[in-house]
Amino acid sequence: MKTAKRIFVNLPVSDLSSSVDFFTELGFAFDGQFTGDHASCMIIGENMFAMLLREEYFQKFIPGKEIVDSERSAEVVVALSVDCREEVDNTMARALAAGGCECRTATDAGWMYGRAFQDLDGHVWEIFSVDAKRMEKDMNGHKK
Repeated sequence: MKTAKRIFVNLPVSDLSSSVDFFTELGFAFDGQFTGDHASCMIIGENMFAMLLREEYFQKFIPGKEIVDSERSAEVVVALSVDCREEVDNTMARALAAGGCECRTATDAGWMYGRAFQDLDGHVWEIFSVDAKRMEKDMNGHKK
């Protein structure tokens, strides 16, 4: 396969309207072309999307399998890079204000900073930033 043109991450949600409201509070927009009664297409970035699918609709894509119980298990961590630490913290604050919960303490390697939250359905989202110049300096300083 050559490089894919787009990525669509499919996530089951228990209440589509509440999930759309939650992610709208975080600043995401939705593509009406791929949105309807059973699903909403959240625009993450250029050619990056999350399909929020009602659980019963999602089930049609995984015949013979169960939807993971996000209270007990995790199948994926959706990691999104942003421009700076402040954007990490601002996104986290919006997620918490909209009803999400922090699921681990912040990680800070100096050159990389990240935080993670669970959305209303327990899906884990990591928001992180990388300071490429500082990373290069730190990595070059550790070479022998």
